[in-house]
Order: sequence, then structure tokens, then C-alpha cells
Amino acid sequence: MAFPFHLVRPILHGLDPELAHYLTLLALRLGVLGVGDSENNARLSFKLWGLDFDNPIGLAAGFDKNAQVIGPMLRLGFGAVEVGTITPKQQVGNVRPRVFRLPRDLAVINRLGFNNQGLREAQRRLEKLVTQGVVGANIGPNRNTEEPITDYISSLNTLHSLVDYLVINVSSPNTPGLRDMQKGERLNSLLSALVQRRRELAGSDGREVPLLLKIGPDLEDKECEIVAELVVSHRFDGLIISNTTVGGREELKDGSKRQEGGLSGAPLFNRSTALLARMYGLVGEEIPLIGVGGVMTGWDAYRKIRAGATIVQLYTGLIYHGPGLVGRIKKELSELLKADGFSNFSQAVGVDIGDIRPNPQSSI
Repeated sequence: MAFPFHLVRPILHGLDPELAHYLTLLALRLGVLGVGDSENNARLSFKLWGLDFDNPIGLAAGFDKNAQVIGPMLRLGFGAVEVGTITPKQQVGNVRPRVFRLPRDLAVINRLGFNNQGLREAQRRLEKLVTQGVVGANIGPNRNTEEPITDYISSLNTLHSLVDYLVINVSSPNTPGLRDMQKGERLNSLLSALVQRRRELAGSDGREVPLLLKIGPDLEDKECEIVAELVVSHRFDGLIISNTTVGGREELKDGSKRQEGGLSGAPLFNRSTALLARMYGLVGEEIPLIGVGGVMTGWDAYRKIRAGATIVQLYTGLIYHGPGLVGRIKKELSELLKADGFSNFSQAVGVDIGDIRPNPQSSI
């Protein structure tokens, strides 16, 4: 029986967003939410980085910051689960309140600031993990670090053998100065150091963990070109597009729209999808892309795929539509692919470049 989210949502949304999230994680850990629609089919399965994915719908970082509910989220039907953002040291994040629902816009604004229990707790849980499915970890530097590259390297050292891929987060708007690491020589230095360290680690155990870069949606065209050039030249394994935006508030309806922080959800769809198409045009098939931002339906996922995404991630959609959203998206996506004559979704990747039609739900 499907979980009756429509009955629980008014209760959860009457609570502080962080308390509601804590209770959701607790319910998942206790098995209260059960198993979702995990049915997959050949139209959605694929292989990437030597890994077998049941489907291209992934859980974005931010939901499971401390690697607590990987198994339950995979059982809900996700093709991959990304934990984090994880920092080397435990971090409390920014002052509360720091998460704001915008229900009239199907959006969220957060200024959490990489709150997490730290690298050692994540390591402990990942070492005990016994599960079937693809698991990634999103890593970032501590807020007050003087050597951010050293922080990334520290997490790479610890996690490279425990996860299927690692995401280098340089794009959260809630850590001062972090987004500067997306630019020019700072990004070049970071990627160079990470690739070199990965090579050294592979020399000891023979495995090169895939490295992905997560960028923000507010980059200028020239900055996009530099990012594309660097990820290709350093032979990075993927790009995640995109993180939350600090812009695009003018047409929002909800009264919380003026809160500081990163905006996610339906209003981000057009901006993030346009950037996805832009980056696909720059890197082509050399670098697999993961599309994030505003995915609420199978149509949204399909648009991301047609704009160049090999994997589509979501998080905010769960807040408004509940755990059944994963199964619905997979069903709708499969039907859309079949209607357009695609035997596998990979045939649709990037087919709409130059023809990105706006999502009517999105305002930016």
C-alpha cells in the first residue's frame, strides 16, 4: 500500500522544517515509511563509471547529510543516493532559523551552512553499510578552514574506497567564499590536487573513484567555458548542474522569498536546465552530466535528460510530494520515452540542445 503522504504532509508542514526533516529521517531509520515503488525496467537501466544503475533518478545531497538512511532511500526506488555535504570536522552550520518553505512556489530557501556530524561519523556508517545500489558522497571544506584544498583531500583520503563516486562541492552559497573556488586558477589548483591525490590512492588499491564537480546556476558564460575546459583537461568524471541559486526572487509568490540563502525547487527548473544545456554544449559526451533543480514530475526529469543529463537528482520535490514521487517519476519517464520511440533513456540524452522549452511551473 502506498504511503499516505497527503495525510501526513499537513502535520509535517506545520512543524519547523528542520524538525520535520529530523522526524522524516527517524521514520526512515525505523522502517515506518516502508518500501516504495522500486520497480525498474530496461528502458531506465544503464551503466556508468563501471557501475550498474537500475534507473537514472538519484537523491541529491542535502537530504541525508550524515549517511544515516542510504538503504531506506534506495528501497524507495532511487537509482543512486548521494550523502553529504560532509566536511572533515563536525560543523553546526548557520544560526537558526535557516530553512524556509515556500509552498506557493513549490520551493525552499536554505542557509544551512554545511551542518553535519563530520567525516569520521560518515566513515563509520559507510564502513558498516551493506546495501545494493549506487552511493555517492558530496564533500566540502569546513567554514573556518585556512586550507580548503586540504579539507577536500582529507575527505578524498577517507572516503575514496567507501563510496561509488565523490562530488566536489564548490557551489553552496551558504559558506562564505566557497563559490569563488568555481573560478579560474583556484578551480584549476583544486582539480589538479584532487586528480593527483586520486592517482596516488589508486596506486595503493588499484581503484580510481569517479570525481564529479558540482557547480552553481549563477555562473556567467565565460565562467562556464572555464569550468568546461578545466573538467575536460583534468579528466574529471562528471558535472552536477546545479546547486541552489541566490537570484530569481522577483516573481515568487510566497512571503518568505526575501530570506537569504539558496533557492531550490520548481522556480529553479528553467535556470538550472538552461545551464545544463549550456554545459552539455561545451563538453558534449566527454563528461557525463547530472541534472538537478526543480524536478517534480517525470516530464521534468525527461526535460533534464533531453537537455543533456545522464542522471537526474531531486530533493525538494520530496518535501511537497512525498516518497511516492520517485515511483511516479520513473513510471511517467518510462511512458514518455516509449511514446517518443526510445528503447533506453540514454538515447534521449541531449537531443533537445538548442530547443530548451520553459517549464510553466518555473519562474526563473
